[in-house]
This record gives sequence, C-alpha cells and structure tokens, in this order.
Amino acid sequence: MKSGIHPEYHATTIACACGNVVQTSSTKKNLRVEICGACHPFFTGKQKLIDTAGRVDAFRRRYNRSEAK
Repeated sequence: MKSGIHPEYHATTIACACGNVVQTSSTKKNLRVEICGACHPFFTGKQKLIDTAGRVDAFRRRYNRSEAK
C-alpha cells in the first residue's frame, strides 16, 4: 500500500434514533442515523403497508373493486 493516501481509521460510535448504539471502526467519527437494523421494519418483521393519501381506496372506487382476490 502507498503511504499517505489512505484516510485515518477511527473507533466510531453509530447511534440510531431508536436508541441503539453500535461500536465499530470507520473513517468518520460518531455517526447518527435515523433507522438501523434493530428498528427497520424489514429486519424486525413488523412491516406495514402504508396507504399514502388513500390511493388504494381511490383505485378500488375507480374500478369498482373490493378486496384483492
């Protein structure tokens, strides 16, 4: 490896908005994230389908559809 071209590598704390804290190493110091593996719906299995502005209901009214078959 060439010397002088690689960034500094630091011990880092990554803090999530849910309160989860992870100790790791990175080129950046003390990162703050909004969502992590402990609170992300895909990883927790608590995934919800969000009907933004009633788009599903609007589709059903428009095409006279009830529940999916």
